[in-house]
Formats: sequence, structure tokens, C-alpha cells
Amino acid sequence: MTARFDNLMMNYPLTLTHFFADRFTADGWFRTGDVATIDADGYVQITDRTKDLIKSGGEWVSSVDVENLIMSHPKVLEAAVLAVPHPKWVERPLACVVPKPGSALEPGEIIDFLRPQLARWALPDGVEIIDAVPKTSVGKFDKKVLRERYKSWTSREA
Repeated sequence: MTARFDNLMMNYPLTLTHFFADRFTADGWFRTGDVATIDADGYVQITDRTKDLIKSGGEWVSSVDVENLIMSHPKVLEAAVLAVPHPKWVERPLACVVPKPGSALEPGEIIDFLRPQLARWALPDGVEIIDAVPKTSVGKFDKKVLRERYKSWTSREA
């Protein structure tokens, strides 16, 4: 397996072109949909999925970075951050947050917690308190379900 970066792509000796023909480049590279970095020692870190990046104005917001910060809040059990449409900025982050059992959590607490840690353009436009983050059959966050649920969500600032 070999890889090229800015957008992670793999070149496999045996390809899966039958199943994923639309994800291969003309010269045989497979587009994984992952966003990755390489550090000074050559280690690769997958940092996000291209479909989960949030394009807000001229900036890219990593949903994973915002989720990790939110989940470091002492009252938060889980958090999923997704892009919602915005008339001016194209997309804006929306945080869906599950409080820890027995914790009372207000949306403003999350924004106040994030404010010193994120650029203003990366702060979510809203925080929805939910009972559970939907999961796939293998236990991953199912953001497709959340995107569908909040596709008509609008920011108060829109």
C-alpha cells in the first residue's frame, strides 16, 4: 500500500474497482475520503473525513477537533458536530451533545467552554442537547442520521 497526501489516497496492488469505481483516479489511486497529516518523523495521523469537514466562509472547520474539545467538558458524555446550511457562510457547525447521566447541561455552557479554545469562526452556531448520538451497526457515530434530522436547522444569527 502506498499513499499520497493532501487528500489521503491509496494505491492497492489488487483494486476494488468493481465496488468503488467512482473513487479511483485515472492512474489507479483510491480516494479514501480521509484527511491526514504527516509529522516531522513521517508518522501519518488521520484527522477527519472530507465529508465531515465544515466549510464556513473561507475557513475549514474540523468536526473531530470540535467534538474532542466538547467531549473534554466534564458534563459531556458524547458529542457530534455537523455542518448545517448557512445563507452567508455556506455552512456552520452545529453541536449535538449528550450530557453525562445526572448532569444538567445548558447549550451556553458548551459555547462558553469552547470560546477560549477555538477561533470565533469555528464556534458552533448552536448546541442541541440530545439523549443519544445515533450509532451505526459497528458503534460509530451515524452523522447521516443527524444531518437528516437537522437539515432544516437555522441559526439565530442567520
